[in-house]
Amino acid sequence: AFLNTSGISGQTIGELMQVRAATMKYQDTASAVADGYVNLDLKLPNMGFHFLKKELAEDGKFDLRKPEFLVYNPNANGKFELVAVEYGVPIDPNNPFTPPAGFTGDADEWDRNTLNSGLWTLHAWVWKFNPDGVFEMMNPDVIVP
Repeated sequence: AFLNTSGISGQTIGELMQVRAATMKYQDTASAVADGYVNLDLKLPNMGFHFLKKELAEDGKFDLRKPEFLVYNPNANGKFELVAVEYGVPIDPNNPFTPPAGFTGDADEWDRNTLNSGLWTLHAWVWKFNPDGVFEMMNPDVIVP
């Protein structure tokens, strides 16, 4: 299995499959860059290298087919491979502790990132199996060089 679907509804699994279909074209970073994603030169342990499409982060919307971030990690040959997508929705100053509506159900795990981004962020490990769960922030199987 490529997705950890433990405890996730069939409807949410269907949505995750839509994410895979929408991001399949970004297997190669050149396609992501051509479509407006920028390498932030931000690499995080148990996550990877983050590419951001700024206009999506600024629109304030969650669209499962248009993730604000793509997360890559080098494979054994040193070539970047897509491992996850990450959503980023601005924290609403009028309602700062309520995460945005995301995937169907309550399995998604939004992180209130006030440290450096002012965004609610949500990972979806749709390209690399995450033993801890598809919506967990970190993936113990991703070793960042």
